[in-house]
Amino acid sequence: MTIPFPIRRLWSLLFLMGIICVAAPGVAAEHTKDSLDTVKKAVAENKAVLLDVREKAEWEQGHLRDATFLALSALRRGVKADELDRLLPKDKVIYCHCASGVRCLQAADILKKNGYDVRPLKAGYKELVKSGFTPAEK
Repeated sequence: MTIPFPIRRLWSLLFLMGIICVAAPGVAAEHTKDSLDTVKKAVAENKAVLLDVREKAEWEQGHLRDATFLALSALRRGVKADELDRLLPKDKVIYCHCASGVRCLQAADILKKNGYDVRPLKAGYKELVKSGFTPAEK
């Protein structure tokens, strides 16, 4: 029995992805288990910072009132330690979010290497607004 080409190709891709996961062990960031109510309370009590890692155009289309902006692309290029320290206090939890919960995982990996307590949110911007986070006025 021959396996159709698209299925063979998919199988090969999945196999390679498995090898990459095994070949590159490490602790990658995971979404926080903190509830959104916990996040809101921590931000309101100034115990945490809400960090938006979407791109500037997305931020300008709408962002959360209490959020700090630092695009993932800027983090990838490298942000100087003193600039990071100015934006993000190391004595507070950093809850980062993006549009869909994917980029914040990448941002968390970068920030954790710089000594931050980062807790990426699975909820994206629109879900956060629906959950009661206040959007900034335009």
